Amino acid sequence: MASADTSKRVVGTKQVKRALKNDKVEKVYVARDAEKRVVEEIIEICKNKGIEVVYVETMKKLGQQCNIDVRAASAALLK
Repeated sequence: MASADTSKRVVGTKQVKRALKNDKVEKVYVARDAEKRVVEEIIEICKNKGIEVVYVETMKKLGQQCNIDVRAASAALLK
């Protein structure tokens, strides 16, 4: 994820959900330590649409991989 072009990704639960609903997502990244209630809808949408979910160890690491200064529960690579 770290080498991904910033125009080809979205970071954060709201943005990931929006991209999923608009069928723009290739792959989703979810932090293992994110609150279940925050990411469960994203995981369910991915299952229903056949989109790969990659789990990252922590929200901090996911944020770092996305080149942001805060933690992130989820991120997505766009088509």
